Amino acid sequence: MPASTALRRTLAALTALPLLTLAACGYGSQAKTDDTAKIAAGAKKTDGLDSVRIGYFGNLTHATALVGREQGLFQKELGATKAQYAVFNAGPSEIEALNSGSIDIGWLGPSPAINGYTKSGGKDLKIIGGSASGGVKLVVNPKKISSLKDVRGKRIATPQLGNTQDVAFLNWAAEQGWKVDAQTGKGDVTVVRSDNKVTPDAFKSGSVDGAWVPEPTASRLVAEGGKVLLDEASLWPDKKFVITNIVVRQGFLTEHPKAVEAVLRASVEANKWINANPEQAKAAANKQLAVDSGKPLPADILAPAWKSIRVTDDPLAATLRTEADHAVKSGLLDEPDLSGIYDLTLLNKVLKADGAKPVDAAGLGSD
Repeated sequence: MPASTALRRTLAALTALPLLTLAACGYGSQAKTDDTAKIAAGAKKTDGLDSVRIGYFGNLTHATALVGREQGLFQKELGATKAQYAVFNAGPSEIEALNSGSIDIGWLGPSPAINGYTKSGGKDLKIIGGSASGGVKLVVNPKKISSLKDVRGKRIATPQLGNTQDVAFLNWAAEQGWKVDAQTGKGDVTVVRSDNKVTPDAFKSGSVDGAWVPEPTASRLVAEGGKVLLDEASLWPDKKFVITNIVVRQGFLTEHPKAVEAVLRASVEANKWINANPEQAKAAANKQLAVDSGKPLPADILAPAWKSIRVTDDPLAATLRTEADHAVKSGLLDEPDLSGIYDLTLLNKVLKADGAKPVDAAGLGSD
């Protein structure tokens, strides 16, 4: 199959399956208008805006957004401009909301960001900052799989065709010398694209033998008797790879740079607070998850999941380029032109004011 055909089918699948990514509330679920963060008396609007609409997933890999919201940091930086929120459960849904103008800024995984950027010819979004690294594991049924070589011939779940974890698993399988058809998931390993909400039940019933999934799904599987066979971080230099970025609608970035800068200040502050107060931050993130999804994560799932995620202001741009290369090698993506996908100007301005080192776009920044 030509790569261009594979790309079209993959993008169509990503659009047609809006519920097959990280579990959270439904597409565009809006926050309650009486959000806990109140506008300070005497505060002024930022860039003259009544509101800034922020999107994220109800997932621990979006810890920066969870904590930033729960602690009122976004509202504090935006002044009298109201921080409004939408919680998503899939990257394609968030891309759709960003492109339609339903949200202005969002927390998003690398594969949806790459797809959104390339599909629009580089016109719809920019990556303006990093947020998280790690938090992805291969968890297996130890009764069926005791070593990496035992994965061959088994049924392994990933969250969605062409999503970040799907690409990572296909690339890893190829490095083992195994052949898998990326579109059908059939081959030396059977890839089962499964919603993270139902993967634990599929694992428990035995319909899948393991899963390459993000947190907290990985820790849910461990709670069901699974064993961590591989932490994806071990495959990357310095054990760092991008799992979540901050993206913005390009028109909003051009028209309202002060508002974007305010959100980035809140993000940097949130990451600093998370790293300085990990236990309090874990509780804050779980509290916001409870608001977004209706219930908090139990302690035996929250603790290991939180431990494997690292928040970072650095977008780890070189690893995004590598992840795109993996998608091309697997046949899920034509060779993309990612030049200009990053605009780190405002982030580096914020970091400099905070006394921190600037971050690099690995040659993929705006001119």
